[in-house]
Amino acid sequence: MLLSININNYTLVETLEIEFSGGTTAITGETGAGKSLVLDALGMALGDRADTGTIRHGKDRAEITATFDIHGLAEANTWLEEHDFSADDQCILRRIYTTEGRSRGYINGQSCTMQQLQQLGEMLTDIHSQHEHQSLLRRETHRKLLDDYANATDLAVQVGADYRQWHAAHKKLTSLMERSDELVARKDLLSFQVNELQQVDLDPAALAKLEVEQQTLANAEQILQDSHSLLAICDQTEGFNIRDGLNRALSTLAGLKHKPEALSTAEELLQGGLIQVEEATREIENHIDRFEADPQRLQLVEEQLAVIFQLARKHRVNADQLSETLSVLELELHSLQDGGESIDTLQQQLADLAGNYEVSAQKLSTVRRQGSETMGAEINQQLQKLSMEGAELVVQLAPLGSGEYRASGFEEVEFVIATNPGQPHKPLAKIASGGELSRVSLAIQVVAAAHSKIPTLVFDEVDVGIGGSTADIVGQLLKTLGDRGQVISVTHQPQVAAHAHHHYQASKIVDTQSAASLMTPLNQQQRVEELARMLGGATVTEQTLSHASELLNLASA
Repeated sequence: MLLSININNYTLVETLEIEFSGGTTAITGETGAGKSLVLDALGMALGDRADTGTIRHGKDRAEITATFDIHGLAEANTWLEEHDFSADDQCILRRIYTTEGRSRGYINGQSCTMQQLQQLGEMLTDIHSQHEHQSLLRRETHRKLLDDYANATDLAVQVGADYRQWHAAHKKLTSLMERSDELVARKDLLSFQVNELQQVDLDPAALAKLEVEQQTLANAEQILQDSHSLLAICDQTEGFNIRDGLNRALSTLAGLKHKPEALSTAEELLQGGLIQVEEATREIENHIDRFEADPQRLQLVEEQLAVIFQLARKHRVNADQLSETLSVLELELHSLQDGGESIDTLQQQLADLAGNYEVSAQKLSTVRRQGSETMGAEINQQLQKLSMEGAELVVQLAPLGSGEYRASGFEEVEFVIATNPGQPHKPLAKIASGGELSRVSLAIQVVAAAHSKIPTLVFDEVDVGIGGSTADIVGQLLKTLGDRGQVISVTHQPQVAAHAHHHYQASKIVDTQSAASLMTPLNQQQRVEELARMLGGATVTEQTLSHASELLNLASA
């Protein structure tokens, strides 16, 4: 439950720390802004969208910290553990945002996202506002309230997941059936293309080898002519050739009696050159002996290359990329040929998923039916306490048509009410009186809160439009809720505030230089004075004080 809120540079607050001690805490005051200070600041700590206009004038940032006792809260502790936010029995949520629009959140000192603050906040705090009766006019809200009440939230999530799997398979099957002719044509085309490519050696190395062979065969006559010329230059030209020239040079050097070192080096080099020329001559001779023009082979190689380059143009890729193209086409063809994409296989999958959905949806329907009866009875008990004798609310379950699937289950959930005996039950939106709608909303919220596992419940002026003995009943209800957890109630009703275990007064101090909001914890005497102000207005008399004291004593009793 909420232990404290620390507020810095938020609206009219420079520094403010509010501590809570469990039970029901009432917050009252003359200014609406002061009373909503705690709730707005708490919303910031829980990840609400930051408004830079709420930063105190003259400051560059606001900071809000909320400390919660999470001892025994298995869901919150599990969430913290899964997201690597270390925690003991306390959890600290911190929010900082600046005038420049930057915002940062922290959980137990570790940086977090606003979504994570919101997710964790939903496990720690449940806020009921005076405008909640507007959301109660929507069926989606009715369904959620019933599922929360009946402990069917996890089952509802499972139904939604089963529905989405079924819907995805149904959509896939429908699309496949609509495209069946197109897919058959595509499969035939792929089969032809794959077979065509498989008939050719598409290895890039083999392609390069073919291209080299084609160039050699195409220039065979010129190559032979040049080879004979090379051989003549090296060894066969009469009068002078390279080998004869080297032999003469070596003979001259051999006849020298006193050779300088440089000429000895030259002799060695020329000897090596002669050896190289003789080896080159043998290679040229061997090449000439082996090499021959082969017009038939040239024609075959050019035909193979023509086929490869024609396929490359057809598939709009380079010739050396055809092997990759073949792999892609084979993969697509395989996906169309295997059982995973066949209509028969998808139909079986769809039937299995439909069975899963029907099982979970039927379980949800059973739990909802059981919960709807007891929830309706509890709400009607609260309506009687709230001076709506004879009113009857029914949690109505309207089955969908046969074979109709929805993510929310097999039925529509709607709260319908008859405000007087003998009248037909109508949707809440048909209630003419705003006061009646406020009391119906409060009764529903009280029942929902009583079954909530969330440790801190916040009621923001939910008693609007209620007064007198009915307001006293509201105070008793909120006090009862405070016995099982933490309840914070912002109220303008003295009867409600009198029943609280603790009482804070919101006020504003204004001078010529600045203004500041205060949140003051009240002792017994101060509570009497605040209740007297709420009862009597601007002028507080002894009689009003006596009435306030009596009101507080009766509530305590």
